[in-house]
Amino acid sequence: MSHDSTAVQEAAARKLSGRRRREIVAVLLFSGGPIFESSIPLSVFGIDRQDAGVPRYRLLVCAGEEGPLRTTGGLELTAPHGLEAIARAGTVVVPAWRSITSPPPLEALDALRRAHEEGARIVGLCTGAFVLAAAGLLDGRPATTHWMYAPTLAKRYPSVHVDPRELFVDDGDVLTSAGTAAGIDLCLHIVRTDHGNEAAGALARRLVVPPRRAGGQERYLDRSLPEEIGADPLAEVVAWALEHLHEQFDVETLAARAYMSRRTFDRRFRSLTGSAPLQWLITQRVLQAQRLLETSDYSVDEVAGRCGFRSPVALRGHFRRQLGSSPAAYRAAYRARRPQNERGLDGAAGATGGPMAMPSAPTVVSAADGMGGPGGPGGPGGPGGHSSVPGPNPGMPPGPVPAQTRRTAAAGAFGASASLAMDAGKQTADAYAQGRTPLPGQRSAP
Repeated sequence: MSHDSTAVQEAAARKLSGRRRREIVAVLLFSGGPIFESSIPLSVFGIDRQDAGVPRYRLLVCAGEEGPLRTTGGLELTAPHGLEAIARAGTVVVPAWRSITSPPPLEALDALRRAHEEGARIVGLCTGAFVLAAAGLLDGRPATTHWMYAPTLAKRYPSVHVDPRELFVDDGDVLTSAGTAAGIDLCLHIVRTDHGNEAAGALARRLVVPPRRAGGQERYLDRSLPEEIGADPLAEVVAWALEHLHEQFDVETLAARAYMSRRTFDRRFRSLTGSAPLQWLITQRVLQAQRLLETSDYSVDEVAGRCGFRSPVALRGHFRRQLGSSPAAYRAAYRARRPQNERGLDGAAGATGGPMAMPSAPTVVSAADGMGGPGGPGGPGGPGGHSSVPGPNPGMPPGPVPAQTRRTAAAGAFGASASLAMDAGKQTADAYAQGRTPLPGQRSAP
């Protein structure tokens, strides 16, 4: 369901208390937090870049608890303000929390609740979402966090609609981001919301990052599963599925191997992983294809067969829907980014989607196309299928970025269950060089 965050933010701005100012941003730091996530709001909101056309924010760095603030890298920080300074802020940012197993200080939670009641915009970066959830600020709302911890967040706070696919979720007066570098995406989004595309684009150029990233964090998911599944009988079935992705089987097959009915299997799998088994299986096949496109010279047709898809059309449709690109375009972009001395014999890749390959036309495909026969999941005889959905065309210029969508993660979550596709931290300074083939999800500078 679409969610118009602009209307919510305007409402929040109207009820902002007299003491608070929209341009004041408070960053709430705790001991034991990672330095990277803590530095993101400091870099975005704390440096005067008016010479580049970026309106200035007033930054308040606040200690969320007593005592020295030591980061995970061993640095010790001194915050010039305490919790009382939050009372002046129109925006309060909580970077990643130090431990998802330890509760945040009650004083900090009270300060966040009070700030929200007085109209402040509350932002949680990465595992900062756990602090917002502990304060009750995410109840009944859509939210995201690092994909590794999304199942834990969903299980601990069942009233929160956790969507691990998104880079960030804007619910108007409460915003959350996925892990680590996704905090940059959210902070740029806040600047864009406050001051427009031009200011956000200028800031992105200064930070040497894309002004917008397409897609979500599923392309960065890891194959590992939550630790709690390790001792569960389903772990053996999951391991079998990962070893046999080259075969055509469906969720009914997995349920039979677990000696469960389809309904029981779906319920158990979702409760353990936070993911529907159909979506998990499709994602595993797509990411297996992604690895083969990166490391082999198999044609797209051969890749489809080696990943258990019924046809190349099914592979192209699911690949585009999840990663925002056709398989051929993804391979071309991946190889174009590799250093010359690592390309080896990739010159023959043109026949299999090499650098000269053009993105294919949008494909309409249903979930059942990638699985088994008509009785498989998503087909007429299997529950949980998707309707036909056209994928985006990476060959077309990006249009305006729509408002983030409110999603109930239960039906579409992927959980922590896919493979690490690309290193988001390897964006280089020449990423915007004219004529350079971008990776899927990388946008040109405005």
